[in-house]
Amino acid sequence: MRFCSLGSGSSGNAWLVESGGTRVLIDCGIGPDRLTARLVQAGADPGCIDAILVTHEHDDHVGGAAAFARRHSIPVYATYGTVQGAGSALSGMARLHEIAPSGRFSIGALEVLPVAVPHDAREPVQYVLGDGSVRIGVVTDLGSITPHVTASFSGLDALVLEANHDEGMLRNGPYPKFLKERVGGRYGHLSNEVAARLLGAVASDRLQHVVAAHLSLKNNTAALARQAFAGALGCAEDWIAIATEEGLDWRDVSAVRA
Repeated sequence: MRFCSLGSGSSGNAWLVESGGTRVLIDCGIGPDRLTARLVQAGADPGCIDAILVTHEHDDHVGGAAAFARRHSIPVYATYGTVQGAGSALSGMARLHEIAPSGRFSIGALEVLPVAVPHDAREPVQYVLGDGSVRIGVVTDLGSITPHVTASFSGLDALVLEANHDEGMLRNGPYPKFLKERVGGRYGHLSNEVAARLLGAVASDRLQHVVAAHLSLKNNTAALARQAFAGALGCAEDWIAIATEEGLDWRDVSAVRA
């Protein structure tokens, strides 16, 4: 099983996960032409994507989904609330599947677990994907930690985790007051500090990869995110990977451990 990022941040998000010949996109907030170029760069055939899993209706996560799905006849999966919140961004699609915010389902070789999260969207979820041997979690765009989130993302083999902002940088940064309150609120985005607490709570000796994602360009730095995550794990800072607006190369997740 392996995964990569095709883009992470406010300019557009898309993650590619594959196992056993099944390839799934988590989110598609990148325009179809740019996404196609990044898929080709990653060595993936854009016409061989089996599904798009949408986390929520914000444009940086769903903006390119309809156009790309129609171009390649790809089914799209999203909660009822996300479909309603997305409006024209998802309406009228022939292969649109509404999913429960906690019900497992399968796409080819992959088992998909949607996880409900606190975020300022209609019915947002994040995802855990597994192939029977290993499990990968992608959890971005949430403002606070819940027992359900902690339980759902515990004991994984790889974790993509939001590290949106440094609390001091956000507090003293250029955003207007209302936006600072939204980003830092319980339905906004995780700070480095809160994300590190979640990471410490869910980590186990199975964990092979940790990726800090959805970093704010104005309110965070890669160095600060790495420092917080490494502190939570007691590992070297350079072991923590960073997903940027340009993406992140492939990470292999193996069931065989030394």
